[in-house]
Amino acid sequence: DKTVSLRKDLSEMHEWITQAEEEYLERDFEYKTPEELQKAVEELKRAKEEALQKEVKVKLITDSVNNFIAKAPPAAHEALKKELDVLITSYQQLCSRLNGKWKTLEEVWACWRELLSYLDAENKWLNEIELKLKATENVQGGAEEISESLDSLERLMRHPEDNRNQIRELAQTLTDGGILDELINEKLEKFNTRWEELQQEAVRRQKSLEQSIQSAQETDKTLRLVQESLAGIDKQLAAYAADRVDAAQVPQEAQ
Repeated sequence: DKTVSLRKDLSEMHEWITQAEEEYLERDFEYKTPEELQKAVEELKRAKEEALQKEVKVKLITDSVNNFIAKAPPAAHEALKKELDVLITSYQQLCSRLNGKWKTLEEVWACWRELLSYLDAENKWLNEIELKLKATENVQGGAEEISESLDSLERLMRHPEDNRNQIRELAQTLTDGGILDELINEKLEKFNTRWEELQQEAVRRQKSLEQSIQSAQETDKTLRLVQESLAGIDKQLAAYAADRVDAAQVPQEAQ
């Protein structure tokens, strides 16, 4: 009987749709590792593609039902047509929901990759600060050399907040959805702790270098005054020597 055969096709297709909904849409997913998230993206992509391939099957069933209705008595039309309409609606909804969920997970995966990229960039900057702090630990030389070291540290510290803001926003977006929350919180805690420690150390080093510059400037000033004084005495003594003045005849400091 043609009606029985068509109803069987409709039923099998309904079963497949229900199974796909349970497998990919109704099941609760937990993404605690990047591997789980990536696997889910790939699974959803395959499910979406498989659903699209079923379009041929749905079209064949639709054509068969319409051909049967065109030839069958009116009494057989209504129930069969209703079943077909339900199938088409369910199939279209499934395709739409699978595609929507896949796109959402794709965006989540991109968000995670972007977060890693920003963290990598900021950690490279923190590495530079670490190296700079080591280089300025025991700066030798006068006020000019120390000032150059301070300037280079201050230039490095004038780092825009944009990347750090992006890290906060991306992490918030992911953890709000319960995605990779433990891993992200761990990475952020490590990054923020390191950031704070290096910032504090950089501020201390800046103050230390400023004090060193001040001390070096005071030393330079003292040395300059001593040199000027010695030059004056040297000139005076040279004049005494030229005039063959006896040491006992000159002021005591000149003696």
